Amino acid sequence: MRSRLTALGISAVVGLLGLYMAVRAVDLFRTGELDAILLGVGVLLLVVVGGLLVAGEVRFGAATQRLGEQLDREGALGEVPDDLPRLPSGRLTRDAADALFAVRKAEVEAAPQDWRAWFRLADAYGMARDTPRGRTAMRTAIALEQRARTTTGAGPAPRG
Repeated sequence: MRSRLTALGISAVVGLLGLYMAVRAVDLFRTGELDAILLGVGVLLLVVVGGLLVAGEVRFGAATQRLGEQLDREGALGEVPDDLPRLPSGRLTRDAADALFAVRKAEVEAAPQDWRAWFRLADAYGMARDTPRGRTAMRTAIALEQRARTTTGAGPAPRG
């Protein structure tokens, strides 16, 4: 719940900033000067691109949460064993994270069309501190789950 509130707060701040920038762009248009008008167009483009980026991140986060909740309901989240060595912060040691990653990677290689395996691989990437590859794996999981849902005729994903 805390992450949802954080995302909502950040989105609201970015939205207000975008609104402020849009108002300033209109002010630039009203000057009637070519340089100011071009600057206003640039500012509006920044607002649009920023809005699209925020919307994409919110959709990604919502889809990730939805899949995680579904895996949790199914009991297929792939819990991390408690006996793995950890740092004082509670994170897995590098060697433990790498070993868990190898297991998750083998799951994906055995079932490359299984979104659940891709989700668990994305989680393992996170534990191995490889966020970019983790996000790529999560995008694959989301795409595979959406494809599975549409081919089975399950309809749209439940909103949570």
